[in-house]
Amino acid sequence: MTIAGFTITWALLNDVVQILILYMAFYWILRAARGSRFGQVLTGVGLLFAALIAFTYVFHFEVLSRIVQGLLFYLALSTVVIFQPEIRRILATIGSLLFQDANKYQNFRHRVTPEDIANAVCRLATRRVGAIIAFERGISLRGYETSGITVDARLSSEMLRTIFYVGTPLHDGGVVIRAGRISSAHCLFPTSLQPELVESGTRHRAAVGLSEETDALVLVVSEERGQVSVAHNGRLIRYPDTSETSRASLVRWIRKAMPEQKTAYDQLADWFRRRREKAARIFAPRKTVTVDTETKIAEKIPATTEESAA
Repeated sequence: MTIAGFTITWALLNDVVQILILYMAFYWILRAARGSRFGQVLTGVGLLFAALIAFTYVFHFEVLSRIVQGLLFYLALSTVVIFQPEIRRILATIGSLLFQDANKYQNFRHRVTPEDIANAVCRLATRRVGAIIAFERGISLRGYETSGITVDARLSSEMLRTIFYVGTPLHDGGVVIRAGRISSAHCLFPTSLQPELVESGTRHRAAVGLSEETDALVLVVSEERGQVSVAHNGRLIRYPDTSETSRASLVRWIRKAMPEQKTAYDQLADWFRRRREKAARIFAPRKTVTVDTETKIAEKIPATTEESAA
C-alpha cells in the first residue's frame, strides 16, 4: 500500500510539474509577444485551432482532425519565416532577462527625471526641431551604435537640444540613451516596412523599425508638424499637441523605460525598513493618558480676575 501510494503521489507530482513548466513557457512567450503583431496573430491562430480541434473532437470528425493536426506543423514552420524579426526580438528579450548586467545602473547618480525629458521633447516639438531618442532597456543597442558617434555624456535637456539643433554635425540620426546617459548620437536605425507608415517620415519609420527588432522605447519629434510620437513593440502612438495630458502620458512612457533610481540592494533595504516600521506601529504599546477628575474640573473653571492679573 505504501509503495502504491508513493507511486500515485509521484505520478501526480510529475503531472503538476509538467503543467507548471508548460504554463510558465506559454506565459513568458505571450508576455514577450504582447502588443506586437506576432502576439496578435499567435493569439488569433491559437484560438482558431483550439476551436477546430474541439469541434472535430466533439463530433468525432476523424478526417478533419488529421488534417488540422497536419496543418499545425506547416503553420509553425511558416510562422518562423513570416515573423522572423518578432521572434528574434522575443528570444533576445528572454536572453536579456537571464543575463542581466547587475552593475549596469549602479555607477550613475543625479539622473535627470522623466519630467525633464518630457519637457525637453515638448520644447523641441514646439520649435519644430526633429529628433529621435531611443531608450535602451533589456535588449542591447550597441549594434546600432557602431553607425553613430560615441558621446557618453550626462543626459540633460540642454544636451538633447544641442545635439538636435539644426546645423550641428549630430542632428541627423538618432540618440541612444543607456543607464541614464547619452551613449551615442548620429545613429542609424532600421526602417519599418509596415504599409501604414508609407506616408510617415524617415524618423517615424526608423523609430518603429527599431521597436520591432528590440524592446527599446523610441521618442520621435516631427519637424514638419511639431508633434511627438512614441514607438514601442512595433506600434506608433502619436500625440497631436504638447498639452499637459500629452506631457503626463510621455512621462509615464519615459518612466517605464528609464532605469530604477535605486540599486537592488537599496530597494531590498527600503523594503525591510518599511516592514520594520509597519511592525513597530502595529505592536507598539498604546499611550493611555489618565487625567484626574479634579484636574478636568479645574481646567473647565474660568480663571478669576486676580489670577489673570497675576
